[in-house]
Amino acid sequence: MKRCLLLLAFLFPAVSPLFAQEETGKPVREIQKPSRDFVMLQFTYNSWQDKPDSIKTTGVGRGFNAYLCYDFPIKKSSFSFAAGLGISTSNIYFKDQELRFADTGAAGAQLGFAPESKSYKRYKLTTAYLEAPFELRYFGNKKNRNRGFKAAVGLKVGTIVGAHTKGRYTVEGTKFTDKMNTRRYFENWSFAGTARLGWGNFSVIGTYNLTNLFKDGQGPAVVPYSIGICLTGL
Repeated sequence: MKRCLLLLAFLFPAVSPLFAQEETGKPVREIQKPSRDFVMLQFTYNSWQDKPDSIKTTGVGRGFNAYLCYDFPIKKSSFSFAAGLGISTSNIYFKDQELRFADTGAAGAQLGFAPESKSYKRYKLTTAYLEAPFELRYFGNKKNRNRGFKAAVGLKVGTIVGAHTKGRYTVEGTKFTDKMNTRRYFENWSFAGTARLGWGNFSVIGTYNLTNLFKDGQGPAVVPYSIGICLTGL
């Protein structure tokens, strides 16, 4: 019995590499977890379509959007569907004008654009939306989405969470800021078509609203749009 145990102890180290070699000789299936663009950060130029001549904007309207998305691959194709949640902001600047809010609760009150009442150094309208973006995506490189061509078209749905004007001016060397908060004149919901094209983690993006910025009869029928760059990853 002892001789058998000694023989097995001698043979086992010699035989085990053979089994190990047989196992490692099998093809290994590579498991890849490509980037799914969970995070999208967008820096945009913002403006208004159908703006009447009576509204005088100036400078570069700026926006910033941040979304956290989840990507759902469509079988083994190069396409996927994504949905997410985030926030978008927009800043529009005016030249020698200010917004007049008659936010008194009176029926039929309207938002108006009038000559500035002070010598503002800068006067702007800022809006913020809670948004849910939806995209149909295409990836040229399925194995590594951080590289290669990518494209997406989609729709984002938003609800307004904030709107205010801010004007800065100086009187005898003292700086002042006028700020007015109101969401009364703005449409509660926003719908916008989106498109982006890029390579790797960088894309150019464009959005065009399908709804007006202001409510009917309470402000001009302007349509927001934006173009910019998008950084994606994770």
